[in-house]
Amino acid sequence: MPTAIGEQIKTAPFDPRFPNTNQTRYCYQSYIDFHRCQKVRGPEYKACEYFSKVFHSVCPNGWVEKWDNQREEGTFAGNI
Repeated sequence: MPTAIGEQIKTAPFDPRFPNTNQTRYCYQSYIDFHRCQKVRGPEYKACEYFSKVFHSVCPNGWVEKWDNQREEGTFAGNI
């Protein structure tokens, strides 16, 4: 029988700014917020992890990979 690891799996909490079922904007904004947080506070700042957990939970992996590639190439449309 498998053993529990001890970490409880959760999804992103409800955000009243995005009340509808389409979570595209919530996904995109969380991705932007994570990278802005890291830019301002540095990569070691623990509070930025909240945004990372949200966008990894809500966003499709393909979108995140595409946005990461665009940021590396300098063609990302968002203002980080």
